[in-house]
Amino acid sequence: MERVTIFGKEGCGFCKRAKLLCEQNNFAFKYLDIHQENISQADLEQTIGKPVNTVPQIFIGKEYIGGYTEFAKKVAETGL
Repeated sequence: MERVTIFGKEGCGFCKRAKLLCEQNNFAFKYLDIHQENISQADLEQTIGKPVNTVPQIFIGKEYIGGYTEFAKKVAETGL
């Protein structure tokens, strides 16, 4: 499987759950804290291609998945 990229921020419960899901399934992943990396909402929207109001925002490779709920659903459905 391609690497998972998680855009999140400190104190976000869904961001923590997304990282935990990756760890539990031995997925290679990169976590980017949007505040530590100076990633603005506008930057994130440009990367994703649509308005963003929440984190995490998750990609598998170059494929945009969505937030934690969409990611967990994809993992459960496909058995990545």
